[in-house]
Amino acid sequence: MTKDEFKSRMKHNLERIGISFRWILFAVFSGLTIGSVSTLFCYCLKYVNGVRASFPWLIFLLPAGGILIVFLYRFLHEENDTGTNLIISAIHSGEQVPLRLAPSIFLSTLITQFVGGSAGREGAALQLGGSIGGSLGKLFRLDQKDQHIMIMCGMSAAFSSIFGTPLAAAVFSMEVVAVGIMHYSALLPSVIASLLAHGVSVYFGFPGEKLTLSGFPDFSVKTALIIGGLAILCAFVSILFCVALHQSEALFDRFFKNPYLRIAVGGGILIVLTLLVGNQRYNGAGINLMSDALKGHALPYDFALKILFTVITIGAGFKGGEILPSLAIGAGFGFLFSYVTGFDPALCAAIGMTSLFCGVTNCPITSLFISFELFGFAPMPYFLIAVALSYMLSGYYGLYRSQKIIYSKYKTNYINKHTH
Repeated sequence: MTKDEFKSRMKHNLERIGISFRWILFAVFSGLTIGSVSTLFCYCLKYVNGVRASFPWLIFLLPAGGILIVFLYRFLHEENDTGTNLIISAIHSGEQVPLRLAPSIFLSTLITQFVGGSAGREGAALQLGGSIGGSLGKLFRLDQKDQHIMIMCGMSAAFSSIFGTPLAAAVFSMEVVAVGIMHYSALLPSVIASLLAHGVSVYFGFPGEKLTLSGFPDFSVKTALIIGGLAILCAFVSILFCVALHQSEALFDRFFKNPYLRIAVGGGILIVLTLLVGNQRYNGAGINLMSDALKGHALPYDFALKILFTVITIGAGFKGGEILPSLAIGAGFGFLFSYVTGFDPALCAAIGMTSLFCGVTNCPITSLFISFELFGFAPMPYFLIAVALSYMLSGYYGLYRSQKIIYSKYKTNYINKHTH
């Protein structure tokens, strides 16, 4: 090696060290900042859900709450907001993610939860984290490509803080953007931000969702075939959910051009459905449905009614997330499968959750990590089979229309198409 070659290598090594150190600093700042905001969000969500549980009559405010959400978005000049699709699209195309999206989704999700809309909070977390992350990128005067990394870093931090799965959160933001490739340049900052944000939430008493899977059948050819059958069915349920969600949005938009009227009508429909059911089992994010399914105490039609409540809530214009409802739908369908087959209900519910999540997000690695963080590593063979089948058979459907399928699920072909 010549002297000039040695100097050149040393220069490149020092540059790489400097870049890594810079990303560590950015990730630490992002993790602490977004973790603090997300923890506040968790506290507010806990409070409003507690109030709604104490005063069930608040569901009659659904139309009023919806009108307030529309007014809020118009006041903040976000009337054309596309939710999580905007965050994903920004990473693809270089669009700017306005900081005002953060207070918009923060407040509107609280309103949706307060009045009993059937929506989760992880979609809100992605928008909250992506908005703040992108703004931090501009604050640090990063170039456009590095701002994209900051957006993914923010998404990981918020998802980890709110859901309590730092491993899955670190990977999800890299995997959900473009199916078939991973933006590994975001790995280090996303991991650090995810762990720090989760640490902040844990410190303030919000460790995330804790679900248990106590006891399950030993892995064998027979049990593998049964779980494989459940995963195949869940793949088709995931398609049903995605299609219903998108069609609901299209139908509401077609028949009710005025957004105030649209969301008020949607709120009225939810009130009628709640009264017909006789309780508020399907209002809210759906954690109660997951818990009941894992304990074997669910109802066979839980998954169908949760789909109905969720597609009306989101389709009418209420804000929140689709991920927790999809997990609840998966748990409910898994229980139905166990109800029909007599197979272990807890394992079926867990497999249903994992399969549905994979089917609607097209994120197999994240799905595996979530299953391990929620249920432990012992049932790993079942989750591997379920995720592989659900990913393959769910086709090119997804919750987020801005998501791109870069490589085919069936061949090593470059297709670069958006999900349906």
